[in-house]
Amino acid sequence: MNDALDEAFQSTRAVLGRVGGQQLGLATPCQSWNVGQLVSHMVAAPRVGVAALQGGEWSDGGTDYSKGDFLAAYDETAEQTLAAFSEPGALERTVRLPFTEVPGAFLRMMITTDQFTHGWDLARATAQPTDLQPALAEELLGQVAIPDELRGEDGVAPFGPERPAPAGACPADRLAALLGRAI
Repeated sequence: MNDALDEAFQSTRAVLGRVGGQQLGLATPCQSWNVGQLVSHMVAAPRVGVAALQGGEWSDGGTDYSKGDFLAAYDETAEQTLAAFSEPGALERTVRLPFTEVPGAFLRMMITTDQFTHGWDLARATAQPTDLQPALAEELLGQVAIPDELRGEDGVAPFGPERPAPAGACPADRLAALLGRAI
């Protein structure tokens, strides 16, 4: 799945590359984040995951990555994340997260889904096409299973309630709906 992780980063980078500084205050489908806050999360979250994978602390230091060259920061995050998950034994390692312990392979899938879905959020917020990487979106649709206890109101739970996707919706839109986004 390193290819899927790389593809998720590439897909989201393409969307991020078309975001201008004047769009950082726009609302996103993640109601508790504007575009700037979402960009900062997209850079910080994989770094936090890599730190956990490598046995370090779960902290991003509160850095606002939307300030300055956020595209360069995103590229650095992608490079570091791909390298960390390519290390021998990384996928088999048990990773301690604040809420549970997971295998490294599961953490990689979480980061892949997070990056891809937040690329969709960013595309939606900045009026870009949301039909992102259909084959990857289909693959993620087949892997995502969100327990009810992780669903709830935006800002309170990691995922919103599953929403309906309109007939004929592209795979990325269906994935977004599954993860609680209104389509």
